Amino acid sequence: MAERVPLRIAFTNVPRRLWAGGYNYQRNLFEVLDRYCPGAIAPVLFAGTADDSEELAALGSIPAVEVVQSEAFNRTARELFRALAWGRDGPAVAEFRAHHVDVVFESARFFGWRLPFPAIAWFPDFQHRLLPHLFSKRAYWRRELGFRVQIASGRHIMLSSASALGDLNRYYPGLSNRVSVVRFASEPPSRLLSTNPLDVIAQYRLPMRFFYLPNQFWRHKNHQVVIDALDLLKRRGVDAVVAASGSTRDSREPAFFESTMAQVKARGLEANFQHLGMIPLDQVFALLRASVALINPSECEGWSTTVEEAKSFGVPMILSDLDVHREQTAGGARYFGVRDPEALADHMASVLQAPEPVVARDLLPNVEERVKAFVVDFVQLIREVIPDSADR
Repeated sequence: MAERVPLRIAFTNVPRRLWAGGYNYQRNLFEVLDRYCPGAIAPVLFAGTADDSEELAALGSIPAVEVVQSEAFNRTARELFRALAWGRDGPAVAEFRAHHVDVVFESARFFGWRLPFPAIAWFPDFQHRLLPHLFSKRAYWRRELGFRVQIASGRHIMLSSASALGDLNRYYPGLSNRVSVVRFASEPPSRLLSTNPLDVIAQYRLPMRFFYLPNQFWRHKNHQVVIDALDLLKRRGVDAVVAASGSTRDSREPAFFESTMAQVKARGLEANFQHLGMIPLDQVFALLRASVALINPSECEGWSTTVEEAKSFGVPMILSDLDVHREQTAGGARYFGVRDPEALADHMASVLQAPEPVVARDLLPNVEERVKAFVVDFVQLIREVIPDSADR
């Protein structure tokens, strides 16, 4: 019997500074595909010429991952115009052909309704429909148009949650596209878990008991409710510290981070809300594993990478009361309303009262089972999209 040839899947690079969740999703996907289904999928990652070389090198070091840098994947307005006007993004298609791609994975990028490859459109969430006030008209319609043309082009749509499936059916009723819900699971590689959490805590001068909030500083991530909760706790005489990390860049509101931190200073909460900036992934996992709880106050999520990573270590979680958060944690977290700092403050105070010692948690025994299920679902989706893949 001939050896099965890996299916070559085109992915577009997601810079961590622009969308940490998307970067971590792809990194984790590439890692677990090689770990649990070696030889089935060969990810081909297409990146722009100015994309971060260290990030690309880290992804390229994962077995079976091939990195291609090309001007065709620089971020401009031209690629969407080409895809719409000519039916295909010609330079990108040429690169796909040159690297013998079997299927294209579209994430926040449309390659054309005449794309000569099977394609999967990943819709992580429907933030622009759920929170339209956070988008300019141009940004709203650029995103909405992208979704609509992918649907009209007959893309197989991939979602990450049943909650997102409900949103898809509500906002785009009557679509005939094939739709798959593929819930991802996270299993960080051992090389990202070798950093001593105590060293990271000391480096950032954090107390031994702290909450961790590793969300990018975008308005819908709702850091405001955490700041309000910290203010309430301070008035109650409760000394709580939240360590936050992640990118502070948001093209929609360039001054948002600075104005928020000015508010932190005006309230006298500098010691309570400490933003560490964009820190290395090994430090992210170190802080997560040692925190008393993860906080995710977001107003909108598709399937939170930070929640998934906390689940992998059994980190306690305090989450905004979104349907997807309840789906993702099966009720195994503390929940609060996105506009309810008092409920969040109560949960934080309750966690701090617990006499649990500070520990650096290890991966839970059930992680492998969950990740294998994710890999099986993803590989099955790929094989459904490529008709003759069973013979490959």
